[in-house]
Amino acid sequence: MTTPTWFITGASSGFGLAFTQYALTRGYKVVATARNPAKLDQLEAPSSSQLLIHKLDVTKAGDADQAVAAAVKRFGRVDVLINNAGYGIVGALEETSDSELRAQMETNFFGAINVTKAVLPSMRTQRAGAIVNISSLGGQLSFGGFSAYSASKFALEGMSEALAAEVAAFGIKVMIVEPGAFRTGFASDAMRHMPMMDAYHDVIGGTRDFAHGMNGTQEGDPAKAALAIDAALRSDKTPLRLQLGTDAVSSIRAHAEQLLKDLADWEPVANATRVDAAAASGSLKPQI
Repeated sequence: MTTPTWFITGASSGFGLAFTQYALTRGYKVVATARNPAKLDQLEAPSSSQLLIHKLDVTKAGDADQAVAAAVKRFGRVDVLINNAGYGIVGALEETSDSELRAQMETNFFGAINVTKAVLPSMRTQRAGAIVNISSLGGQLSFGGFSAYSASKFALEGMSEALAAEVAAFGIKVMIVEPGAFRTGFASDAMRHMPMMDAYHDVIGGTRDFAHGMNGTQEGDPAKAALAIDAALRSDKTPLRLQLGTDAVSSIRAHAEQLLKDLADWEPVANATRVDAAAASGSLKPQI
């Protein structure tokens, strides 16, 4: 089996750095990208031919195409794309400006699309590859104070699910990763807190405290997340969604169970909305 090439966005910290370090220790070829590539100088590879560091701002037109072209030129192909670049917003929807909402979508959603579109032509040509989109527990359910962040991750998951069906015929896998709380710098370096409105103090205050307080206390180990992702990719039956962390598993299970309960409770009402047989046959005449 040939040595795979991993292309990782947001590789300078958090999950991205953990994925990069894991891939290097496995002997994989790695394309580590970041908006500021100088932050990647800390990376050490067993061989200089194993690592390519490249600038990539996922929101900047042309950056993704240039980075992917450099990867293909250096290593001949990209086997795994990990769309990891992103950040979070804490604040009620009304507390979040339109510019902040749009910026959140530009990075977390459209940024992933930009890189995916850049890598797809070569993956289709080689008729193999995997696209890993790093979502979140917040991509399946949401909490007050995370409306903007969850909106970006819900959108990412919807796109990913359709993409999986679109590229399967080309031998390309798509996997959505839904981590819970992991011990990265996300809660400190990659979380923007919106200006607080008095009206939402009691509603969102707990979320703000949680977001501040969890930094450095999360149960999840990023290195083990990298191992889990690699195991899922190498499996004959790679899942469409991979939950990581006991908090992600338990929360998503409870959310799914509630969804099924609501579906069952309201099924008679839902089914009663169908067109009546008489009306469908045209036998009913409108009343004048």
